[in-house]
Amino acid sequence: MDPTNKPKGPSPHYSLYQREVFKNGGEKGVLPSFSVHAEELSNSVKTKLNDRGYFYVNSNAGLGWTDRANSQGELVPAKIAGELGLPVPYDDTGIHGEGASKAPRFFQLYMGHDDEVTISLLERAWKSGFDVCMLTLDTWQLGWRPTDINIANYTFYYPGSVGNEIGESDPVFMRKYGDELKKDSGKWIDSSVWHGKAHTWEKIPWVIKEWKRISNGRPFLLKGIQSVDDARKALELGCEGIVVSNHAGRQVDGAVGSLEVLPDIVDAVGDKMKIIFDSGIRTGADIFKAIALGAHAVQVGRLYVWGMSHEGESGCRHVMKSLLADLDILMTVAGYQSITSDVTRKALRYNPHGTFPAPQEHAKL
Repeated sequence: MDPTNKPKGPSPHYSLYQREVFKNGGEKGVLPSFSVHAEELSNSVKTKLNDRGYFYVNSNAGLGWTDRANSQGELVPAKIAGELGLPVPYDDTGIHGEGASKAPRFFQLYMGHDDEVTISLLERAWKSGFDVCMLTLDTWQLGWRPTDINIANYTFYYPGSVGNEIGESDPVFMRKYGDELKKDSGKWIDSSVWHGKAHTWEKIPWVIKEWKRISNGRPFLLKGIQSVDDARKALELGCEGIVVSNHAGRQVDGAVGSLEVLPDIVDAVGDKMKIIFDSGIRTGADIFKAIALGAHAVQVGRLYVWGMSHEGESGCRHVMKSLLADLDILMTVAGYQSITSDVTRKALRYNPHGTFPAPQEHAKL
């Protein structure tokens, strides 16, 4: 591909990253130190993380059925997202500085039952530069993840866990519960994040109102929507957007794949609110399909961590640039100029035989 003669468009020429990799190999003999093939990357990360780190990232609910259905260090991802012009979803109120993205910055709220603490988190998020609030719905309690159970893999109960820093740095939480935290290291995570007592729809107007007040009217989203009825309820209560997600199969084993429910949700509310797709994004084709089915944007999770596990910041950059190059090249060779206007359901055709058989089915063939 000629870097001086690329078609002009609103997006950077992500596909040139492929050329860069090829030239480094051909002219300098320098090859990538790890594969970005999704399956190979998922396996090779086992050699880079200890068991606790690996299973925290890759554990699934139950037997992992929903994770398979989806397959049809966060400061680093934030910096890479800033470099590449991507939005930043995050659940830490302290992120700022170098590499901050000019795209919208999403604060992922885990909401406990102390309203004063919730307001403090929202205020800190707004002051730290977040301009979209995204409330997570499906993690009031951690899902049953057997591979984590096997090794008691709950990082928040171990000394020095970075996951507890959000609570330990919150002035309201520490004023009210600091003494209890000294006696029980799980006080923050047990009472404010995975507290085991779900909120109801009646609570949503309150948190929307508080976020609007604090942020001067910035958008509010719900993450974890998997049904048309819930999507309509979110719209009715004043949410500007939703995230169609099953938490990557980590919470409910046997839940439907997010891509399966996306078309119906788009048909119901897609012209009235923003729809983000989450769960199972590994390739450019995954992004293409989600957008073609009506999503306005997609989220990436495990790829960030897998890349960082290999080479830190440079590994994360390699994985994300590869994903964008994959999508850019797919668009070119498939004949689509704009992902926002040209990619529709007409680009897809359902093939019931197009998925890989499960391992046990190979023996029957």
